[in-house]
Amino acid sequence: MTGLALGGDSARRAIFLDFDGTYAHHGVVPRAHVEAVAAARSHGHVVFLCTGRPVSLVPDEVLASGFDGFVATAGAYVEFGSETLLDLRFSDDLAARAVRYLDENGALYILETPDATFTRRAVVDAMTEHARRSGDPAAAQGLRGILDALTVQEDLSMIRPSKVTSFAGPVPLQDIATLIGPDVDAIPASLGDLGEGAGEMFLAGVNKATGIAPVIAHLGLTREHVVACGDGPNDLEMLEFAGTSVAIEGSAPELLATADLVVAGPEHSGLVAAFVTLGLIERP
Repeated sequence: MTGLALGGDSARRAIFLDFDGTYAHHGVVPRAHVEAVAAARSHGHVVFLCTGRPVSLVPDEVLASGFDGFVATAGAYVEFGSETLLDLRFSDDLAARAVRYLDENGALYILETPDATFTRRAVVDAMTEHARRSGDPAAAQGLRGILDALTVQEDLSMIRPSKVTSFAGPVPLQDIATLIGPDVDAIPASLGDLGEGAGEMFLAGVNKATGIAPVIAHLGLTREHVVACGDGPNDLEMLEFAGTSVAIEGSAPELLATADLVVAGPEHSGLVAAFVTLGLIERP
């Protein structure tokens, strides 16, 4: 743990914030986090939302709240201002193979693209019932926010996704990924609201660090200028990549072992403490 303000050959930092469980709590962003991002940007830093979600599943008020750009779909899609720096998707053949094996194994899944997120009516019904039965009102509200943003259609054969997210199903998503082949990998879902056993499938070798790399190249910065904050399975690579890494209390042991700093979750506005400790902003 550094416990110190950042040093180095440039005062400017590129800050990458995971969304669910880091910047937001079940989709709700504390006002103090919005203000901390604005303050960091006013000090000359650039701040990106770095999320497993596609841009289409990030709430509109978050998109408009003031970021320099977005690393979305766990590193497969990157926006800086109005410019697209990266847009990686399944090939036609891989997408068809993925849908076939997902269907054959009874998966309830959504196909994520930068512009929209697609699924079938049966998945919406199952997720709606899961939200209804949830004992956590905040989790249920977060899941309903996702449901409202889905595009429902039965024929998914023409969709080339950046990533696939599955709801809890009879076969672990990691096992389905093995059947599809070495072009894809899978991990447990970063969205706990989707239920036990849910997962994320993505192009092999693609992760949040994949998305960060073109950003810092575009800005003329290096890994030492990167500050990354996260809490979930898909945040490990970006924390390992960053010059300074911040994990959220309660994160998996491998994230906590990697982190230079550990702070409270978004329900306690933990990023404010991180930004102050690292000298990115003054104490409010």
